[in-house]
Amino acid sequence: MAQVAFIGLGKMGLPMAARLLQAGHRVHAFNRSRAPVDTLVKQGAEAVGSAAEAAARAEFVLTALPTPESVERVYDELAASARAGQVYADHSTVSLALNRRCAAILRPRGAQFLDAPVSGGPAGAQGGTLTVMVGGEPEAFQKALPVFQAFGKNIRLCGGVGAGQAVKLVNQLLVGVHTAAIAEAAVLGAKLGADPRTVLELIGTSFGGSTMMTRNLPRFISRDFSAATPARLILKDLGIIHEEAKRAQVPLLLGGLAEQRFLEACARGLAEEDMAALVKLWEEPAGVTVDRPRKE
Repeated sequence: MAQVAFIGLGKMGLPMAARLLQAGHRVHAFNRSRAPVDTLVKQGAEAVGSAAEAAARAEFVLTALPTPESVERVYDELAASARAGQVYADHSTVSLALNRRCAAILRPRGAQFLDAPVSGGPAGAQGGTLTVMVGGEPEAFQKALPVFQAFGKNIRLCGGVGAGQAVKLVNQLLVGVHTAAIAEAAVLGAKLGADPRTVLELIGTSFGGSTMMTRNLPRFISRDFSAATPARLILKDLGIIHEEAKRAQVPLLLGGLAEQRFLEACARGLAEEDMAALVKLWEEPAGVTVDRPRKE
């Protein structure tokens, strides 16, 4: 079993690190706030005082951080003491350029870097069923694969550094667009008197169905907007996507609409609610909520 440093114990990082412990790996944990570290220590992890200290004890260094700024700051710290033979993997959603910068500053130390963003949410992390989209050298990928298998089910090397992130950004664009689409469609159905449970059962097996529909529509119905994936994180990802699209000169018309709706949601106080809370932006003007279809 491997010695693994895990830096960043948020909604994704904490259950991912817990899966590593369950798989028998030795985990050296660091997070800026102490509570998640204490939770992981109770499960068998070792607490450390800094990201650099965690990395010094490990052959694999995994990071799951909330913003591009935090990724840049942490990797500047890690690069100063990285050593030959280590494999670093960042599971954050950031730009391709930032991934390549991380790889570049680690390379002179002899350490290898993988961008390895994940999809599947906290439930997927807890269940060990995440999709892991990886970019980097095949040798580094093969070394890290047994570690990734602790929390991932569909794990793929997509190409060189940045290739995994490119696939993740495509995923996040679809997450944003599909979340907006199912919110709009569900409110239309409710306004027309359609039972949302019937919509879920029938559209779920029809051409109009999607993973985001089967994820979000039950939340609309139950009014569960507790933040598995906060709206602010999708807004952050859509911002990164649009910067990449500008550089590539690819117009994103639907993505632009989705970004504006998430921006509006955050401006109206929904930033810390789950992305499914976007439905409220359609419910209010329509005068209906998805859990209570309009009665004739």
